[in-house]
Amino acid sequence: MSVLVDKSTKVMVQGMGKTGRFHTDKAIAYGTQMVAAVHPSRAGQTEIYEGETDHSGVPDRPDTYRVELPIYRTVREAAAASGATVSVVYVPPPFAADAIMEAADAGLELIVCITEGIPVTDMVQAKSYLATRQARLVGPNCPGVITPRQCKIGIMPGYIHEAGNVGVVSRSGTLTYEAVHQLTQVGLGQTTAIGIGGDPVNGTDFIDCLQMFNEDPATEGVIMIGEIGGAAEEEAADWIKQHMSKPVAGFIAGATAPPGKRMGHAGAIITGGKGTAADKIAALQAAGVAIAPTPTDMGATMAEAMSR
Repeated sequence: MSVLVDKSTKVMVQGMGKTGRFHTDKAIAYGTQMVAAVHPSRAGQTEIYEGETDHSGVPDRPDTYRVELPIYRTVREAAAASGATVSVVYVPPPFAADAIMEAADAGLELIVCITEGIPVTDMVQAKSYLATRQARLVGPNCPGVITPRQCKIGIMPGYIHEAGNVGVVSRSGTLTYEAVHQLTQVGLGQTTAIGIGGDPVNGTDFIDCLQMFNEDPATEGVIMIGEIGGAAEEEAADWIKQHMSKPVAGFIAGATAPPGKRMGHAGAIITGGKGTAADKIAALQAAGVAIAPTPTDMGATMAEAMSR
């Protein structure tokens, strides 16, 4: 079992620049069903991907792959022709919100937006539009979503992931990878890892992910990685206290950030004395979450929480 994506998920890519092409190749090598691409000025062309299979993904496949990816003018055309239900967005920041709304308008179920630097006003408009559609957005400014050995959508390194029974949700991209690597090293594989992104206006949040993992029979524990700024972690703590039936471990980044200093991360803005690491840690501990004292303790803390 998994959440959001699995081996049957068909994915299209929006944005065929250098970054989009590179990570599409990595996704195909991992075993993801990349079935279409969208680029208005290249419609009718085909992008060819070939190379050696990444056996950390699907080890029972041939050693090499060759995929001819058709390019379409619009998301609607790509979805109709390929059967894709998920899109991954690598479109540049000035146009990314429009790409998200186009995917939602085309009826896609899941949109994973990797793009960093989308203007907040654009995302406010996009989120308002998404509220009128059935699509779920993960991101923007996120590493993506991966179900180990089944489907990789985004920029995460596939080889550190291992199939197992721990759900991962994180605001931080690099700490997502660190948590996953530590879990794998202590023998705890993952059902699905979700990077929700750190922007102040995004799609899927901690509570959405916690609810999905709580309802997933294969997920036996969850690790969540938060950071200073906003109130998402405190809200998640309230939800955990009331609804979560599985052990949760966590880590909050930014404990050593100087008071009153505005940090560079888009979502890491402390306002009105709220959003500090101490506040978040206290709220999570009060909800029964096992907090890792340092980033190097995340895997061990999750293992300890699951052994109770």
